[in-house]
Amino acid sequence: MGEALNVEKIFGEKVFTVAKMKERLTKKVFQEVMRVMDQGGELSMTTADVVAKAMKDWAVENGATHYTHWFQPLTGITAEKHDSFISHPDGDGKMLMEFSGKELIKGEPDASSFPSGGLRATFEARGYTAWDITSPAFLKESGCGTILCIPTAFCSYTGEALDKKTPLLRSMEALSQQALRIVKLFGNDKATKVTASVGPEQEYFLVDKDLYMQRKDLMFAGRTLFGAPAPKGQEMEDHYFGVIKERVGAYMKDLNEELWKLGVTAKTQHNEVAPAQHELAPIYETANIAVDHNQLVMEAMKKVAYKHDLRCLLHEKPYAGVNGSGKHNNWSITTDDGVNLLDPGDTPNKNIQFLLVLACIMKAVDIHADLLRQSAADVGNDHRLGANEAPPAIISIFLGDQLEDVVRQLVETGDAKRVLEGGKLETGVSTLPDFEKDATDRNRTSPFAFTGNKFEFRMVGSADSIASPNTTLNAIVAEAFCEAADILEKAQDFDLAVHDLIKEYMTKHQRIVFNGDGYSEEWVAEAKRRGLPNIKSMIEAASTITTDKAVALFEKFGIFTRVELESREEIIYETYAKTINIEALTMIDMASKDILPAVAAYTGELANTVIAVKEAGAGAVAQMEVLSEVDTLLTEAKQALSKLIAEEGKAAAITDVKKQAFYYKESVKTAMEALRAPVDKLEMLVDSNIWPIPTYGELMFEV
Repeated sequence: MGEALNVEKIFGEKVFTVAKMKERLTKKVFQEVMRVMDQGGELSMTTADVVAKAMKDWAVENGATHYTHWFQPLTGITAEKHDSFISHPDGDGKMLMEFSGKELIKGEPDASSFPSGGLRATFEARGYTAWDITSPAFLKESGCGTILCIPTAFCSYTGEALDKKTPLLRSMEALSQQALRIVKLFGNDKATKVTASVGPEQEYFLVDKDLYMQRKDLMFAGRTLFGAPAPKGQEMEDHYFGVIKERVGAYMKDLNEELWKLGVTAKTQHNEVAPAQHELAPIYETANIAVDHNQLVMEAMKKVAYKHDLRCLLHEKPYAGVNGSGKHNNWSITTDDGVNLLDPGDTPNKNIQFLLVLACIMKAVDIHADLLRQSAADVGNDHRLGANEAPPAIISIFLGDQLEDVVRQLVETGDAKRVLEGGKLETGVSTLPDFEKDATDRNRTSPFAFTGNKFEFRMVGSADSIASPNTTLNAIVAEAFCEAADILEKAQDFDLAVHDLIKEYMTKHQRIVFNGDGYSEEWVAEAKRRGLPNIKSMIEAASTITTDKAVALFEKFGIFTRVELESREEIIYETYAKTINIEALTMIDMASKDILPAVAAYTGELANTVIAVKEAGAGAVAQMEVLSEVDTLLTEAKQALSKLIAEEGKAAAITDVKKQAFYYKESVKTAMEALRAPVDKLEMLVDSNIWPIPTYGELMFEV
């Protein structure tokens, strides 16, 4: 047995925490930093220089040689450019290690080579990164050595946001300002800030490295583009919460240790539904820190997998026929004096502040269901949503029996006089305790579910950044709070006005509430009857961010300009087209160079077998049938391959990004499916010793 791991000791050891700042800064400098962190504003350059030196000294003491402004461009992942601390040698030729306040606060990376949707051209290269003082700097260890990473926002020379963080921070401020208006109406004068907190659950798959390296589709596309079902999938339901395999457990142990050192509150780990699928969940954090930490989680998952001769798959649907991976985004809002605005208390029917907050959220989600759907849209997620493993592409709110009953009473009578109780759960076993049960069950088919004191947005894809969903959530709820506060602040009789407003909002927007089975066809029909949008794909959702309604929302709170929104719509089309193009080219490569030659060789072996059997005086009927079936499928696959090559060429020639994206969806993807169908059938017929790529059974069960 090795030395026991002291989690308390290692937690945050790679982070320049508030505690470390307090140790290393003068009282005056520390107080200025804390004031800016809590209230906003800018550090004086003198203070910035002091902070930079303290941060550099700590980093160098821990082996750092370089620093980077760590940011989140519109690629959905992170970016970094390393600069060393070395400065000009002194007169004696001795190298100095320096880091100034200016270098801490501002960087100037090239802004032309990231996705910008036309905001930046190649000849317009200047961009700026700006230190996010509220998210702590940290050390990253890699083959490059130890790097001091400073979380930053990223914008263009002309001021447009080129990243995921800037709009998120803007939305957090908007939500705080409008939520404060609500709580002050209820007499809370102590609160100075309302914070959106997030806890993102992260699902992922593991696969053996050697098998992964034999699959071009996993390497280039992140998912299998070919593959017949394994004899066993998830139908026995024995993997979910099952005993964790030793190899996977060792991986999880190292992953936790890596994350804890980075200050990530990795809390829960378990096997998920599909074979070789797992989940990690953290504790809640402030939204922008949660976004940063989720990026670190995904990066660490991949990094640690390498050490265990594994590869981590974050694609939403790496394998057909089994559950894909999502990222449940648990969202709540809390005042800085400790009041969770989504806590209904023991008597939610009498908690007027909670009921107003709930009514506003119902209104926000109903009015902007299309935007919320778009915020969870990415290419991989198109494979999941509505596939009986994830919520449908229809936004609805699950409130549970207790709150739905309260809403019903308020809508029908204007007064909620009763509240459903949970009662006692009797186990029927003398040695087991009976206990109070919740008044509401859970609903795993709902995209936006109330779960006690938070909302769980369950549509987000596993590989996606959680910045966009939380930016949208913050923005739409800020708007609803703002409109409610505008009315209530002018009311002569506040109690009557708030009562009437709650009833009005809940009555007008009750259509968004649905507690039933979101997977059912009946719900799809019912949602259509209610007039709820059903936006089935990423590119169909793209235009929702540039409607007049969306532009008015985002511009009202300074979160996005119309130009920024138009650029993001263009990026969505570009991203979709490029992703499907890579997948199509990978299929063409695999089919042309690996699969069809192997099948052709197998038909030759079968033909020789037929000849040999006939020469021996037998009929060779069975061999002829197999040969005929394989040859027919080979011909079908060859024709489908030719069709895919032609369609991919047509798509690549389209210059209009929106038209190109839709052509990839409607024509190229169809051609890809037509090629996959015969190839997957061939996999079931061709000798396993000849089949050129690892099968689903090997990929999912040899971990």
